[in-house]
Amino acid sequence: MLSLAIPSPRLDRWAIGLSGLCLVHCLGTTIVLALLASAGGAFGAPIIHEVGLSLAMLLGTISLGKGIFEHGYTLPAQVGGLGLGIMAGALTLPHDGGEALYTVIGVAILALGHRLNFIAAE
Repeated sequence: MLSLAIPSPRLDRWAIGLSGLCLVHCLGTTIVLALLASAGGAFGAPIIHEVGLSLAMLLGTISLGKGIFEHGYTLPAQVGGLGLGIMAGALTLPHDGGEALYTVIGVAILALGHRLNFIAAE
């Protein structure tokens, strides 16, 4: 069986950190867009969201999937998958504030999945 050299708890901490950065990005972009509409355009670029989601999906798949094999619980992966699904769905929404709200909800649910995975690994 394929095994990564990076321990699952470390991957979960990285994923939680990435979720935190995403949260800061989404809230920061909303604030910047509200204050300086012209300057906020660079932070609201779709490529940032697409790359961020791709990283979240990759890290989430590795970390949460590895957790299933290590501790045998699927709930963390199911919760994390729901969060990723909400984040992916948010990409289809117009950039009018609703997209940021759904992204933040998805990020929070994904971070909860990683936290559950971290707890299960202890």
